[in-house]
Amino acid sequence: MTDSPRSLVILGAGGDLTSRLLLPGVGQFLASDRSVPVQLIGVGMDAMSDADWRARVTASFDKGKASGERIDALVASTVYLQADVTDADDLARIFAACTGVPAVYFALPPAVTQAACRALTADAIPDGTVFALEKPFGTDLESARQLNRELAELLPEDQLFRVDHFLGKSTVINMLGLRFANRIFDPTWTAEHIEGIEIVFDEPLGLEGRAGYYDTAGALVDMIQSHLLLVLALVTLEPPSSVESDDLRGAVNTVLAATRLDGDGPTAWSRRARYTGGTIDGRDFPSYVDEPGVVPSRNTETLAELSVAIDNARWAGVPIRLRSGKAVAGLRKEVIVTFKDVRHLPKGLEGTQVPNRLVISLSPDELSLDLNINGEGDPFTLDRVTLASSFAPGDFGPYGEVLAGILSGDPILSVRGDVVEECWRIVQPVLDAWRANEVPLEEYATGSTGPAGWPV
Repeated sequence: MTDSPRSLVILGAGGDLTSRLLLPGVGQFLASDRSVPVQLIGVGMDAMSDADWRARVTASFDKGKASGERIDALVASTVYLQADVTDADDLARIFAACTGVPAVYFALPPAVTQAACRALTADAIPDGTVFALEKPFGTDLESARQLNRELAELLPEDQLFRVDHFLGKSTVINMLGLRFANRIFDPTWTAEHIEGIEIVFDEPLGLEGRAGYYDTAGALVDMIQSHLLLVLALVTLEPPSSVESDDLRGAVNTVLAATRLDGDGPTAWSRRARYTGGTIDGRDFPSYVDEPGVVPSRNTETLAELSVAIDNARWAGVPIRLRSGKAVAGLRKEVIVTFKDVRHLPKGLEGTQVPNRLVISLSPDELSLDLNINGEGDPFTLDRVTLASSFAPGDFGPYGEVLAGILSGDPILSVRGDVVEECWRIVQPVLDAWRANEVPLEEYATGSTGPAGWPV
């Protein structure tokens, strides 16, 4: 970690990601006690005056309710540069404008990010520079490997921050404390006691204007290949010796390397579907194929499900389901750990024993544990009770946490290159099967829970 002054350079400063997520995260970090000195430089293809850029920064900081002397000083000093980030001379001009050690955030489409990196050489990059790159990291396993090779020619791994904002969610971070600081879970977090694990991220939102990206990615790449596999890793990894970046990220890679698709053949591994028209909470949705910007022949899925298994002693035989969908009924963003029944239930306890379930909600940040107890009335009749609690919020939102790591030089919340490749390796057979139409593309009505026959 470093307390050296940083120059945060945002490439793609005029985009929605910058104003909606990055700048509020910068404001949260600067307004905190964890802050380091920061110079902010915005870079984009379009012309923008420094005054207009400062107004944009101020509006984003106001949205994030960030204020104070450090905020005022940054706004007064921030500048905007018009540049072609795929041009080596323009990139040299950007680095020359930095008064601190550069932290370059690529808030750009993946193809432009890759072109910008190819325009650079290692000797053109100032010492100590870090790169922050948004997902997706490649489009398949081979392209991810190629991107990693190209990045390795520019910077060492500990100066490459592959951003997955899920790792900045306070609930995801709290998974570590829940698992490793509680004796009640530590000895039972094994195949001997756990029946199955589900990680679900269903939402009632549709494309929300993101067809340009989403229609080339789909639910599998957008959510499961990245976000949900990383959550899975934190749920199932072996206890690391510490939560320092090398130990924790090494444990993440180890468990993902042991993860594979479960079952025989693509129809056992996976399901896919896309929504038809309908209504959610009074809002009308067109069919996915009629959404502006969608190319129907791509057969992009909006609901995806995978079954995976982990080949190690802790998890052998435990089925794991990953699911993510759009335009579905309700909001389900949760990890569900279902425990096995007790080995012996004494005679005389009446009623149905329901498996204990631990539900960790990713939004809102809550957890609940279902237990069987003696109920009201007849004391020997089993009843169900739920213990519930909320996670304390973190200092920052997800992007604030990620940016704190980038600006302080701590890669703990970034995705290591080998982890990226393991995530692609796991899903690559599914991508291949879907592209070959070996798995049918089903349909589900907007506002439903998915196609008939799918588990909820």
